[in-house]
Amino acid sequence: MPVRKIIHIDMDAFYASVEQRDNPALRGRPVAVGHGAKRGVVVAASYEARAFGVRSAMPSTTAMRNCAELVFVPPRFEVYRAVSRQIHAIFPDYAALIEPLALDEAYLDVTENRRGLPTASATARAIRAHILEETGLTASAGVSYNKFLAKLASGERKPNGQFVITPEMGAGFVASLPVARFHGVGPVTAARMQRLGIETGADLRAKPLPFLQLHFGKSAAWYLGIANGEDERPVVGDRQRKSSGCETTFERDLTAAAEIVAGVEAMADAVWAWCEKAKAFGRTVTVKVKFADFRTVTRSRSFPAAVARHDLLRQASAELVRTILPAAKGIRLLGVAVSNFAPAPAATDGLPLFGAGELITPEADVLPSGAATGSR
Repeated sequence: MPVRKIIHIDMDAFYASVEQRDNPALRGRPVAVGHGAKRGVVVAASYEARAFGVRSAMPSTTAMRNCAELVFVPPRFEVYRAVSRQIHAIFPDYAALIEPLALDEAYLDVTENRRGLPTASATARAIRAHILEETGLTASAGVSYNKFLAKLASGERKPNGQFVITPEMGAGFVASLPVARFHGVGPVTAARMQRLGIETGADLRAKPLPFLQLHFGKSAAWYLGIANGEDERPVVGDRQRKSSGCETTFERDLTAAAEIVAGVEAMADAVWAWCEKAKAFGRTVTVKVKFADFRTVTRSRSFPAAVARHDLLRQASAELVRTILPAAKGIRLLGVAVSNFAPAPAATDGLPLFGAGELITPEADVLPSGAATGSR
């Protein structure tokens, strides 16, 4: 088999860069996308803001302490989605196999590129130039022989750069990296590895497979593989969206049952707007609750058929949040998501809600602080 040529394209500070592009007064200034109110959080930060330690998911009050001149801009998700569509429409000009990861990043398999360019590096440069010409935004690229290394490489020359990891470089490049930088090794796993004396890729590679299996179970073989620069995952061109959700952090903790239910219904309304537009309806509804002490709980219910009416999604969401009422502590965040997409039933008037379907309340749904979904 020929050596694969994989490109990982990653837009530079995407949300913040769109805001700076559209408002010249913001260029060169530290910008945070999000709400600067007391209970707000940073959704994304410009590189000027990152120089002060401002990061996504950081509380607004902390961000403003770090950078007194920080400018907060409310998010415009419809604009970001529109720009994302422009960017993703460029990729088929260069590759047949494209795996979108998010609004602002994707894998491309250019082992056989559609422009007939001589190298993957040349293809990456052409894609980045095309994105800049089309959108006025910069992108960085990682080029390598597998997905794991391509994603690592895309962060090496940010912003507006690219980096290549050849097959000869792969194992050596990984050897010097801290395991905390490995895609797929989260903070909890990285801390566990460090307690076992595994700080770098070289340390991980030195451990025998039985030792890793004892401590990491089925993931052990994967960890050992990437420590050697190996990743056989293909670029998957037909990936389908698995869920859609909306969540918000409130200015003050919610305590009254009526306002908690109203908050969940508002999240359900936002999710329904996406479902209706996308013509995608899910069988599973999930409600997420984050308490004032940052403990996070989820409650889900799966139905025999897709929840394909606005009022039914609202009702399902409200009934789920009522399972945690009365709340022992104030609630700082609420979210609603739908998943397990299925065709809409011919008629939904008789869709049973809480007389049927499976209520899922596993022990694992109590997550540690900081386990909320990430954002850009």
